Amino acid sequence: MQTQFLAALSNNSQTKNANRSISKISRLWALLVTLLFSMLFSAPSYSHRGALDEIDICRIRVGTEKIHFTAYTPTFTESQGYCRFIPNVGLTNLIFDYEGKKLRDVSIEFEVTKEPEGTRIFYQEPQKAKTGSVKADIDFSKYGAGDYLAHVTIVHDGEKQDTHLPFVIGSEEPTPWGRYLFFIVSVAVLTAIGIAVLTRKYGGNQENTHF
Repeated sequence: MQTQFLAALSNNSQTKNANRSISKISRLWALLVTLLFSMLFSAPSYSHRGALDEIDICRIRVGTEKIHFTAYTPTFTESQGYCRFIPNVGLTNLIFDYEGKKLRDVSIEFEVTKEPEGTRIFYQEPQKAKTGSVKADIDFSKYGAGDYLAHVTIVHDGEKQDTHLPFVIGSEEPTPWGRYLFFIVSVAVLTAIGIAVLTRKYGGNQENTHF
C-alpha cells in the first residue's frame, strides 16, 4: 500500500514537472514567434524622406553633396509624392531639392531620358539655382509608361560630373513578398521543431507514468 502511494506521489511529481517544463517551453516558443512577427511588420522600409542617417533611395549623390528627388502627379494623387515608382502616366512634377547650400553656387544641368533608347524628353541647361530647388514639368502620356533616367550634371571650371537616378512611370512599387515569405517559413519551421521536441521529450514520460 505504501509502495503504491509512493509510486503515485512520484508519478504526480513527474507529471507536474513535465507540465511545468512544457509550459515554460511553450511560452518560449510563443515569445520567439511573437518576435519574428514583430520583426516582419516593423522591418525598416525605404523612407521617402527620413533622418540623415536613414537609407533614402530618393537621394541623388552629386560628388559629396546630395539632391533629393520627388515626383508628384497632381492630376491623379494631388500632394502624394513618389520616387522610383510612379504609378500614373500623365503630367508629372519632378522636384530636385538641394540638401546642402554648396550646390547653389555651381551650375547644374538636368536631363531626363527614356530608356533603354536614351531619348531626351527634358533638358535644362547648366545654371545656378539660388533657391536650392529645380522643377521639371513633364507630361509622360506623350512618351508612355516605362523606364526613365534623371541625369544631374555639375558643370564647374570646364569639367562635368554626371550622376543619375532611375525611375519607372506607370508602375506600383513592388511588395516585398520575399521578406514576408522568409518570416512565414521561419515561424512554421520553428513551430514544427518545437512540437517535435516537446513530443519526443514528454510523450515518453507520460506513457511511463502508467506503469
